[in-house]
Amino acid sequence: MKNKIITLVLSAMLLALCLPVSAQEAKKVPRIGYLSPGSASTNLGYREAFLQGLRELGYVEGKNIVIDYRWAEESSSECRNWLRN
Repeated sequence: MKNKIITLVLSAMLLALCLPVSAQEAKKVPRIGYLSPGSASTNLGYREAFLQGLRELGYVEGKNIVIDYRWAEESSSECRNWLRN
């Protein structure tokens, strides 16, 4: 009987010493805004060069970086409005 009480007390002490474990915070993924005065079809070369430069730095779109594309379709006033926001 004495052994059961000692075991119970030691178990309770071990459980009391356990610290709560907190979850890891979600890693923030960098976000880039890509603004172009043209259209998506007219800037394929520039966009691919931009993505290649990011890949050389270790960034892969959709994996460890998010890119928001905006096209002004040759309207400079739309570009100015997007830059203000």
